[in-house]
Amino acid sequence: MASIKMEMSYPKELEKAKKERWPILIPIGTMEYHSSICPYGCDALVANGLVEKVAEKIDCVVMPPIWYGVASYAVGGPETNTIHVDCDTFEQYVYMVLKSLMMSGFNRNIYLVVAHQTEDYNPMSLACMKAARKLIFEYLDTTKGYGWWGKNENKDFYDNMSAEDNPWNWIRVLQGSSYNKKSVEKYGFGGDHAGIAECSILEYICPGSIKLDRYNDCDDWFSRSSINMDANTIGKDIVEETVDIYVDIINKQKGIK
Repeated sequence: MASIKMEMSYPKELEKAKKERWPILIPIGTMEYHSSICPYGCDALVANGLVEKVAEKIDCVVMPPIWYGVASYAVGGPETNTIHVDCDTFEQYVYMVLKSLMMSGFNRNIYLVVAHQTEDYNPMSLACMKAARKLIFEYLDTTKGYGWWGKNENKDFYDNMSAEDNPWNWIRVLQGSSYNKKSVEKYGFGGDHAGIAECSILEYICPGSIKLDRYNDCDDWFSRSSINMDANTIGKDIVEETVDIYVDIINKQKGIK
């Protein structure tokens, strides 16, 4: 694969990616308390690891992670060192990042990979979704004029459109553990927070990152199952399934009528 990282790219490489409509992958994370055994950057590390594994299978541009996000204080208060960014503030930040990409010509294949609050319609994903839809509507108003969808000449707007050209697909949010049907059936559990699943995933992506020797430093209920983590079976299976699903979503969008 010829995938490139934005921070290590030059204009020549990015213009090639733009011309060939390569997907743009943006890992989204937080700095959030993950019990005594996980690093604070767990969510961003997982999202970035998933993106980098996707980049091994398809040509794409990998963006630097957005490390600070809508963590919330649901797991622990400010005293746990969680850094929380307000949902509306984060939405505006993501909006400006996406707007820059759209204005530069990357306006067909942008994916935000979220590994935090992966249940549907929680603040992190909502902020990303709102930023994307707000930008797309503004872009269409600017390029096609007000009332563009309601004009008679656009009555067959969707009829002959490829999946890639459908504007509602231009920017999509991919949630970390929301798709793993096979892994859930195999192991009997889905996503968690600093538990067996997340610790297995992170340890597989970043070997040595989980400090199980600190397991007894606290009694957080949500991290108790981490003692049974297994990076090379559970972590590997979940990551590989997730990556295959992401690749399938991206490939199906590209140019399909």
